[in-house]
Amino acid sequence: MNKRQIFDQVSHMEEQIGELYEQLGHLKGDLSAIIEENHRLNVENKHLRSYLDNNLSDSSPSSEEGEATLPGEGFDNLARIYKEGFHICHMQFGSPRTDGDCLFCLELFD
Repeated sequence: MNKRQIFDQVSHMEEQIGELYEQLGHLKGDLSAIIEENHRLNVENKHLRSYLDNNLSDSSPSSEEGEATLPGEGFDNLARIYKEGFHICHMQFGSPRTDGDCLFCLELFD
């Protein structure tokens, strides 16, 4: 093998490593999106399970009387949802808050 062939082989390997690095970057981005979606779905699943548990346990005939004796329950539920990281404003209700606090959501608390 002469020097030119060795240099060509090293150049080819360098190109292959660059392509592999690029593919690794794409896979990393895809994995990040999958992890975020999985977390969001786990949180949503947890909320749905607790909602179902609460509604199934409150399905007795006297539940209407119980609602009349708890005046701030709706506001407390909205505050809990907001604290868990979801929008409560009418424009994006139920979607995850990714950029910190939402001024429209905070306005509902005032």
